[in-house]
Amino acid sequence: MKQIQVIVTCIFMSAVLSISAQNKPGIKTEEVSYTSGGTTLKSFIAYDGDQKGKRPAIVVVPEWWGNNNYSKSRARQLAELGYIAIAVDMYGDDKIAADPTQAQEYATPFYKDPALGESRIEAAVNKLKEYPQTDATKMAAIGYCFGGSMVLNAAKMGMDFKGVVSFHGGLATVPATAGSTKAKILVCHGAADKFVGEADVNSFKRNLDSLKVPYTFIVYPDATHAFTNPQSTATGKKFSMPIEYNEAADKKSWNDMKDFFKTIF
Repeated sequence: MKQIQVIVTCIFMSAVLSISAQNKPGIKTEEVSYTSGGTTLKSFIAYDGDQKGKRPAIVVVPEWWGNNNYSKSRARQLAELGYIAIAVDMYGDDKIAADPTQAQEYATPFYKDPALGESRIEAAVNKLKEYPQTDATKMAAIGYCFGGSMVLNAAKMGMDFKGVVSFHGGLATVPATAGSTKAKILVCHGAADKFVGEADVNSFKRNLDSLKVPYTFIVYPDATHAFTNPQSTATGKKFSMPIEYNEAADKKSWNDMKDFFKTIF
């Protein structure tokens, strides 16, 4: 009974997250298709149609499950804040992993070939630039778990973002090299994340410190991997994964992101 209550609570919270943005007057959402390297990508764009003029644009890279309702809800929330956002189909054909084994299968090529992730993010950037609402001089990217790794890679590989934000992302990313990183970096990391070890944290910081790359690293107490996703607790129980939702860390990290955006735009 207790597990059922947890699942129901998480589903309800996720629904509230999505519905709140859908109900805001003026928010428009679109499913968009485009290609990258011969793969058809089916992403999701959100913006406020009542808002006049150009605005900063945000790329949202999802968790390793794929571009599901969670990443799309974040794009809607960003639209509420006055941005235009694209939740990115990284895998192609809108594939969603059914379990961790399949998610690992989908994600592994991107870990092995960072340029693949960069090309998919670049394709999303180009799609955003087609919209008259997009201010192409003010672009950023955020990512969750797998997506956090991808946006950190993009920054270190020199993509022209004003900033990137990683939420509980993996930190064993490509090393930055001198002069390669243009974007400012915010890392939102859970203190209880069992997937990102202290060695990865230290190596990540050493690399950026040695190059004097500006970054902010915030640690949230008692937060596990995937702490921002209201469905994480149920997912963790289903697949015996050490992940759970942390409401305090979720809200704090989102506010930290908003403050970060104010400094870069």
